[in-house]
Amino acid sequence: MVNYPEIDKYSSLDSPMHRFDPRAKIVAFIILIFAVVLVPNLKLAFIALIGAILFLIASKLPLRFALQHIKWVFLFVVPFIIIMPFTVSGTEIFNFHGLTMTYEGLEYGILVAVRALSAVILVLPMIATTRFDVTIKALGELKMPNMLVQMFMFTYRYIFVFVVEFQRTWRAMAARGFQLKTNLYALKTIGRALGMLFVRSYERGDRVYQALRARGYTAKPKTLVEFKMRASDYVWTVVIIGFAVSLLIVSFA
Repeated sequence: MVNYPEIDKYSSLDSPMHRFDPRAKIVAFIILIFAVVLVPNLKLAFIALIGAILFLIASKLPLRFALQHIKWVFLFVVPFIIIMPFTVSGTEIFNFHGLTMTYEGLEYGILVAVRALSAVILVLPMIATTRFDVTIKALGELKMPNMLVQMFMFTYRYIFVFVVEFQRTWRAMAARGFQLKTNLYALKTIGRALGMLFVRSYERGDRVYQALRARGYTAKPKTLVEFKMRASDYVWTVVIIGFAVSLLIVSFA
């Protein structure tokens, strides 16, 4: 069974984040994400993390769904926590055969990890609470370059097609006796399979482009959704941007 990476799987739920106008939501959360990644000390980073968790709770997204997406960030932040304590100079914690761990390095590694985790958590209430086609329209309303909007739309649309294609290729390999092992033969086989997938992707993309031109596609996605700011949208916008500004003011005061 194919496990589709649907970011808007729970966009039909009802919560303050789901009712939040998509345009204001994108702007407010992007400002907050930038504020979070600029936080210079660990204390404020943990405050930002708590705020991100509260916004995630307000979105009412299932915990399992959130963890499924958040877990990947640990693959990137764990190396910082491991390497930074031994590469940043500062107050020595301990020394083992010339390998020195410093307090400043450990603090900086944790800071990077917490900021990254907070940013990823904030992406979920921003994106996962709105249907993807509505998000695309909101990006267009915010005057994002149309080329980028089209790239986002088609990339997301054909992720599912390529997942099915790779699953089909993998089943064919398994039917011919292929077993995933840590040897050169397995790596070459996987490389060939990925190369074939890229070739098929290019060919499919060309066919889709020709089909769209034949149907008079105008590169302007249309939906039945109409945006309208309400009082609650202004309140949430002020709350989120106010939290972001507060973090920056305290950081650089």
